[in-house]
Amino acid sequence: MFSIGRPLVTIAIPTYNRADYFLKQALKSAQDQTYQNIEIIVSDNCSTDNTESVVRDFSDSKIQYFRQTTNIGANNNFNFCVQVAKGEYFLLLQDDDLIDPNFIEVCLKGASYATNYGIIRTGTRIIDGNGFVAGEFPNNVGGLPTVEFFRGWFAGKTALYLCSTLFNTKGLKEIGGFKSKHNLFQDVVAEVQLAARFGRVDIREVKASFRKHGLEMTFSVKVSMWCEDSLELLELMCDLVSDRQDIIRDEGFHFFARLNYRRARAVRPTVQRMIAYLIVFRMFNYKYLPPIFLFSPRNPVYRMLRSVKRSMG
Repeated sequence: MFSIGRPLVTIAIPTYNRADYFLKQALKSAQDQTYQNIEIIVSDNCSTDNTESVVRDFSDSKIQYFRQTTNIGANNNFNFCVQVAKGEYFLLLQDDDLIDPNFIEVCLKGASYATNYGIIRTGTRIIDGNGFVAGEFPNNVGGLPTVEFFRGWFAGKTALYLCSTLFNTKGLKEIGGFKSKHNLFQDVVAEVQLAARFGRVDIREVKASFRKHGLEMTFSVKVSMWCEDSLELLELMCDLVSDRQDIIRDEGFHFFARLNYRRARAVRPTVQRMIAYLIVFRMFNYKYLPPIFLFSPRNPVYRMLRSVKRSMG
């Protein structure tokens, strides 16, 4: 899996109906890379807008445009990009995210241009719909073994996002691409597997931008799906380490419970939100209440969950 010279890197942009604004920005950020040995794949998931003309207007030989004849679903579109990628490393750039001009160059230099690593990661900034920076997450797990990499994610020392991760293409294809039970944590499933199997390169600097969208959900069933994917991911992480599984499981339960309570808080309307909190509480074995800063003990939902917890012994 080693190469001589400068490895080819695939930047894949799966897209659907984002021609008017975000797609142009994402594609421009890919085109503007200082690292020259790249291919750019745009996979149009049967958009109904003018996506094709937007891509064609770039007139760049590095850009390959594919159009699906029917909408194959977001995750199938991700994996189509994996299948056609020719690069030794692979970046899945969502059509509303951005990478800095030197993102690929910094990643490859950090790996000394070797192609045997499972993943290469930088820090990530969070931007809003207008591009304003809402926060930054440097990648502070450099040099740590896999167990501490996982724990570092739980502790907020790093943030796992697609836009700031280069995947080993061969390894990604070997594990079947991006997949999880409900394809909600499919990116992290791939990251932890490749990191554990082939190792990783961590770059502290923030070199990619994730565009934050609202978490509001209409149906609480979505929360149950997030919980199921969370628990499946946690078991995988425990399986991937040779020791300290108990610590990973304990810290992971706390981390994923908090994460899913935040998702439950975004559910509308109020009755559905209460059901969502109960779903999270049940699926995490009635062990964890929502963080106290989210609820006053006088809040009826908080009192209800405490009552359920007491009844469980």
